[in-house]
Amino acid sequence: MDVEVIKTWFTLENIMHLIQEYRALGPIPGIMLTVLEAFLPFLPLFAFVMANANAFGLWLGFLYSWIGACVGALLVFSLVRRYGQKRLLAFLPRHPKVRKLMDWVERHGFGPLFLLLCFPFTPSAVVNIVAGLSKISRAQYMLAVCIGKMVMIFTISYIGYDIRSLITKPSKTAIVLLVIFILWYIGKRIEGRLNKVSVSHDDESKKHHDVLEKRRRFNEQ
Repeated sequence: MDVEVIKTWFTLENIMHLIQEYRALGPIPGIMLTVLEAFLPFLPLFAFVMANANAFGLWLGFLYSWIGACVGALLVFSLVRRYGQKRLLAFLPRHPKVRKLMDWVERHGFGPLFLLLCFPFTPSAVVNIVAGLSKISRAQYMLAVCIGKMVMIFTISYIGYDIRSLITKPSKTAIVLLVIFILWYIGKRIEGRLNKVSVSHDDESKKHHDVLEKRRRFNEQ
């Protein structure tokens, strides 16, 4: 089936109808749609998140969309991390632009990734693939994904659920921006703790290796 045909079918109205039709399955359709978008990035995440907010209410709709987006990101990241060096995907790390993005992710870590994932128009599929190919830790990346997607999906849910109040009440817009800053700050603090644990683990591994090396040399004498 042609990609454009698929895209034209996934309108907000059709997605709402789909969720209502399978309402007996509870949150599963709403979650699975956002998981699917991680693998097929041409699908309209905006429409999925808005449909969930309208079908399940602001908070449950946000929660289901966020769970699906995080699970989808983790699956793509894990698959690329595991099979990225295999023959099927071996061409990706050699591509100059992909290599450049990989180096950028490894150098900058959580902060810029968080900001990228906060914005709905960021090609998150590309970010997931590049992160999977890079040397960034799984914990560090999923921290950025979970918090960044939380901001992005809540913003879309809020807009889709009550778009008029966002325009007529600037104070609500200011609150959204404040939440973004607070979550970014919390994420940076958590990242600092993760880095300290990682450095401590590396130091312990080095000390253990040095002790084993000294014993080996002593035994050879």
